[in-house]
Amino acid sequence: MTQTAGENSEYDVIVVGLGPGGEHVAIKLAQAGLRVLGVEERLVGGECPYFGCVPSKMMIAAAETLRGAGRVNAMAGSSTVTADFSPVAKRIRDEATDDWDDTVAVKRLEDAGASFVRGHGVLAGDGRVDVGGTTYTATKGIVINTGTTPAAPPIPGLADTPFWTNRDAVQLTELPSSLVVIGGGAIGCELAQVMALFGVQVTVVEALDRLVALEEPEASRVLEEAFAETGIQVLTGASVASVGYADGGFRLDLGDQELTAEKLLVAAGRRNNLAGIGLEHVGLDPEARVLDPDERMRVADGVWAIGDIVGKGAFTHVSMYQAAVVVNDVLDRGGPWADYRAVSRVTFTQPEVGAVGLTEKAAREAGHDVVVATGDLAARGWITRESGLIKLVADRERRVLLGGVVVAPAGGEIMSLLELAVHAEVPISTLLRLHFAYPTYHRAYEGVLKDLAAQLGGR
Repeated sequence: MTQTAGENSEYDVIVVGLGPGGEHVAIKLAQAGLRVLGVEERLVGGECPYFGCVPSKMMIAAAETLRGAGRVNAMAGSSTVTADFSPVAKRIRDEATDDWDDTVAVKRLEDAGASFVRGHGVLAGDGRVDVGGTTYTATKGIVINTGTTPAAPPIPGLADTPFWTNRDAVQLTELPSSLVVIGGGAIGCELAQVMALFGVQVTVVEALDRLVALEEPEASRVLEEAFAETGIQVLTGASVASVGYADGGFRLDLGDQELTAEKLLVAAGRRNNLAGIGLEHVGLDPEARVLDPDERMRVADGVWAIGDIVGKGAFTHVSMYQAAVVVNDVLDRGGPWADYRAVSRVTFTQPEVGAVGLTEKAAREAGHDVVVATGDLAARGWITRESGLIKLVADRERRVLLGGVVVAPAGGEIMSLLELAVHAEVPISTLLRLHFAYPTYHRAYEGVLKDLAAQLGGR
């Protein structure tokens, strides 16, 4: 029988923060018969279903439909398209977020047998968690999954303006005529392209020297070319000296130029929600910006941490993966434990940037003797008139892939073969014995793998 928090103050496990991973831990442990309390001060389910993955991908799916319609004139005749954002906004509100209400998610949690309390959880030591003045105790341990919050850079004047973050962008019912995006990472690029395909005049300002700077430079170049074709102005290596807002518009001083726009979206990173949760009471640094777990996701005696706060990849699938590790540990299942050799990631622009494992730079910094090969999308790219590339990073001595990137339509799907190869350490010679269906996008792997094999001496 489900207990509501307050009827009982002692549990087996307390989960502080119910993003995707925390929610998964709470449900699975409750279903296994443990007494579980979930604590969340915002929305059960976290950023992904309400402000991140799901609503943004609905926006992207709609924008890609517009992009496809726009290609008719070049590929198959003529067409006229009138963009309308209202169906997208309605779908996000009604289908994805229930108008940003987590009633269904709370019920799912409680139906699994867990208890729930809404509030800010603070670790109090000895398995105790304080929520709004009430103390709860966990006999087996505590799982931390407090997630992140959009961060704004310390630009003079910015804090005094009504700028948007991703949380505001996915709640829009109408789009502006013009937009400046500060930040050229995954979130900034995805939302910038959506807006541009819906007819918004967009400028992206990135302080680093390229877009999606955590990925390969070759991927950045392809994406910047695609943005130019969409009409997006990209300013890399650009520093914003100040931001002002007056008469319903934003003004950004970049030193050598000035930008104006109706709206401003700040997508310049996120801040881990670790401050003020009582880390010092469990022997951890209260000033820590990230927690460092062992292979079982333990960060202290009787304390596990998962999700963005552990710095192993700020992705829902990584949090869910780590949640499964914690469940195995709590239930004494003997593993498997955490392995990050083949962490996959996708930037859902068009073309998509799907990547896994180590970049060339990261592989060299890790001390590998690296061999690299790149190629275009081969016959399928020519047929569809789509630009892209594949870049593979291999270990010369072991003759296996360490990582790679696929920039292509559905690049995140095509990347799955690469993910398996990196994770299972499949020899390059074995990969070359595969049948690559013609004329698919993934057939482009064959030419790049042959290049790697040639550099390795063909063995």
